[in-house]
Amino acid sequence: MPPREFDAAIFDMDGVVTRTAAVHSRAWKQMFDDYLRLRAARTGGAFQEFTPGDYLAHVDGRPRYQGVATFLKSRGIDLPQGTPDDSPGAETVCGLGNCKNEIFNAIIAREGAGLYDSTVALIDDLRAQAIKVGLATSSRNSALILQKSGVAHLFGSVVDGIVSEQLGLQGKPAPDIFQAASARLGVVPDRAIVIEDAVTGVEAGASGGFALVIGLAREHNHAELHEHGADLVLTDLAETNLGKINAAIRAKRGRVS
Repeated sequence: MPPREFDAAIFDMDGVVTRTAAVHSRAWKQMFDDYLRLRAARTGGAFQEFTPGDYLAHVDGRPRYQGVATFLKSRGIDLPQGTPDDSPGAETVCGLGNCKNEIFNAIIAREGAGLYDSTVALIDDLRAQAIKVGLATSSRNSALILQKSGVAHLFGSVVDGIVSEQLGLQGKPAPDIFQAASARLGVVPDRAIVIEDAVTGVEAGASGGFALVIGLAREHNHAELHEHGADLVLTDLAETNLGKINAAIRAKRGRVS
């Protein structure tokens, strides 16, 4: 049997482990549409809704306040940054981000957090082969989501938005949080793989020196994930297994060498 090509797997959370990417998208849309309507009424301008394309291009995978600022910039809106302590009603980048978080938490409290069974099955297979498993997410709600979904015990390291702030890590598309999660598992990036669904996350994995970056095209964006650095793009993790992942890493190393 060929030797194992990796010792750790680092998973993104929303849209990869948990079915919360759609919840995030709903919360972002509600917050931004409410704000854009209010702004249009105040200025006499036309209301232009927040679209799925806006979510993917400007928000998906980014730290919360960075997502707010990036989207506002795309609309030519300049607001004060504010502070993380701003109230959800404050007209600041942080205030809007906090409003979105309030909406998100209300949805999770009401509806819970679902899981991708195929992802959990792959994690179980990895752990059975003594492959370490970590989580790297921009979310500041990982503790709540993992507790609600009952999978916190699966991860040997968790680097989320709160940990990133404490350590001064750059958000995706910088590779910092994946590298930190790998380091906390005691594994160098060249012996770890990254599983992501967001373009910014794929870019982070691709620039971080990881053995393999798997992109999950939950939004049918296979080509875009490939273009931004995914070595392997799947619709769902049910399409792969440990043998296929090892083979893909060997093939990649053969191309690189």
